[in-house]
Amino acid sequence: MSKLVAVIDGSAYSASVCEHAAWISNRAGSEIDVVHVLGRRNVSSEPSNLSGSIGLGARSALLTELAELDAQKARLAQKRGRAILDDAESLLSSRGVQSVHTKLRNGEIVETVQDMEADADLLVLGKRGEAADFDKGHLGSNLERVIRSTSKPVLVASRAFKPISRVLFAFDGGKSSLKAIEFLSQAAHYSDLPCHVLMVGTETPDHRRQVEGAVAALKKGGFEATCAIVQGQAESVITDQVETEGVDLVVMGAYGHSRIRNLIIGSTTTEMIRSCKVPVLLFR
Repeated sequence: MSKLVAVIDGSAYSASVCEHAAWISNRAGSEIDVVHVLGRRNVSSEPSNLSGSIGLGARSALLTELAELDAQKARLAQKRGRAILDDAESLLSSRGVQSVHTKLRNGEIVETVQDMEADADLLVLGKRGEAADFDKGHLGSNLERVIRSTSKPVLVASRAFKPISRVLFAFDGGKSSLKAIEFLSQAAHYSDLPCHVLMVGTETPDHRRQVEGAVAALKKGGFEATCAIVQGQAESVITDQVETEGVDLVVMGAYGHSRIRNLIIGSTTTEMIRSCKVPVLLFR
């Protein structure tokens, strides 16, 4: 692995994003690009209603004041963004990361990630952003958009970092799962981590063949791998396995269906990210 991109926003997840990125970098020998994106809401004042009986001179003065306020907010956002990146660089350096590059960008996070991902092997993001409601379990508003828009693997960091020692692979035999198997089987720096391949569904000869093929590919890559097929609802079965088996990382395919279908019947990917208390590595 040559490079990974860590996206931070100053939320409670930013430190965890950096910790997870450092863990990967120290294993893979990769450099890290840390990016903080200043969105439009960070650098402009709230829209104001200038209609009514206000006189032209007063309106012009108010517009001038609003322009000055916008400029002040932009300067403060720049300073805050730079401070966030400086803290991230300090944390990563303290964790032994040799090559860190910080980038402060203006615009939208999805477009920024698309611009930066070309030479990256992995993206790291937090589960929730600054405005997330932790009590209601809301995901960050940009997270799904980023995952759907990128062709690169995305590690969704949990709120608190914990060294990873056991991996659960939620395998369904689809294209994204096969992509994940190929990625892991070629990543020698992860091969010391025991990996359990779990398929949720009915035990059939075809399903058994698929999971055993996945295990064979992982073993060829140096992994200690096991497998099982368990009936039930995917979200419930996977979450139970995470909690009872001491799993530290879940690997799975992401958003295999359209947004419209997900709106109608729900998304396993979204539910897993929301309910899992461990990081989730997603492949599209």
